Order: sequence, then C-alpha cells, then structure tokens
Amino acid sequence: MSLYQHIGKGLGKKIALLIDPDKFRNADIAALAEKAGTDFLFIGGSLISDGNFHVCIEALKKASRLPLVIFPGNTDQVDEGADAILFLSLISGRNAENLIGKHVAAAPALKKTGLEIIPTGYMLVDGGKITSAIYMSNTLPIPADKPDIAASTAIAGEMLGLKMIYMDTGSGAPNHVSCEMISEVKKNISIPLVVGGGIRTPEAAVKVCDAGADMIVLGTIAEKSPEMFVQISNAIKTQYAKN
Repeated sequence: MSLYQHIGKGLGKKIALLIDPDKFRNADIAALAEKAGTDFLFIGGSLISDGNFHVCIEALKKASRLPLVIFPGNTDQVDEGADAILFLSLISGRNAENLIGKHVAAAPALKKTGLEIIPTGYMLVDGGKITSAIYMSNTLPIPADKPDIAASTAIAGEMLGLKMIYMDTGSGAPNHVSCEMISEVKKNISIPLVVGGGIRTPEAAVKVCDAGADMIVLGTIAEKSPEMFVQISNAIKTQYAKN
C-alpha cells in the first residue's frame, strides 16, 4: 500500500508531526511521536537558512520507523532520503509561481528520485495572524468565515486531478480552520482532507476530526509542549480506534 492509500484508507484518523528543519535540534521528538502512535513525520518549512535539510532527514530516519514525507517550502527541499513528497499547489492563492511555476522547475529532479509524489491542493486559511506561509507565498488566505469559497476551491482542486486537499492556517496561528469550513469542504470532495495549524488541545483535535479531517498535522504544540502533543495523539487514537 502506498503512503497516499494509507492516508485515505483504513481505520481511524491519521496524525502527522510537522518538523521544521530550521528549528530542529535532535531527533528525540520523532521517537516520541512513534511511541505516541503518530502515523507520519512531515518535514519542511518556509525557510531553510542553514543547509540542515538533509542532516535532519538522516537523523529522523535513524530515530524512527515512521514514514517521512516532505512538506516543501521551496524547490530546494527535495531529498531522496525521505519516503514521499507532497507536490503542493497553492490553490487558495493567485501567485502563479506557487500554482505551477515552481513545480515546473522541480519536476525534472523529482522524476529522477524514488520519492512517492502526492499531488496536493494546498489551501491557506486565515487563522488570526499573518504566518510565515502567508508572508513567504505572497498570497491572501481564504477568509475564515467563507466556507463556500473554501469548498469551491477544494472542488476545483479535485477536478484538476489533485489527490489530496491540505487546509492550513499556518505554523503558530492562533486559530485552526473552523469546523464549519472543514465540514463544508469534506462533504464536497471525495479525496483525503488534511488539516493543520492552530490545533493545540485534544478537544480541538477531536472537533477537527469530527468535522471531517482525515488527518491532522501538529507542529508548534510538539515544539512547545511534547506532553500535550502526546495527549492529543492519544485522544485521537482512542476516539477513532474503531471508527
């Protein structure tokens, strides 16, 4: 079974831990994530300032058996040491570089790798502040109170052939994507829905999953409070173990 099939099929909801290479210090969090029942490690960020990407991937692969998926912030974030890459198209924005331009530049190199490539519609949603993802992409997020716009965007992404939708308020956002918006998007698409940003408590994580997320992505909370990260993971695995 491919990693993509694993995201969209099987029992329970899925959890991914997003690791920012610029903030990476050691691989202990990867071992903790595996012990807590996390399904995937995502790696990537809006900035790579110290050439740490390959070193980070090597350390994570040694510390954990979890599948490692690249969540690229730019065309330099490609490494055959990972298992897969989200081929992100920023469908919520109108910046041609993030819709197709950077993909054209990266495609020849990607084709030569053994990475599983997962075409993904990336949708930035207003989470209450300007995040690095919003700033670096030079795009406006979808307004938090416009679930109809989000649903139409996701529908278009699926019609274009994208295999997954990833809704994100960005790292460190005060708010997660609203349950109303998640529900509206989920009922209008047939591909897996991933939701990240602003999920800080077990209660919030369960609400996001109940609304329709097939996978939640946790990042900042794991950096600031590994204990809370474990609580969230345990809550999701317990809540949806037989669903």
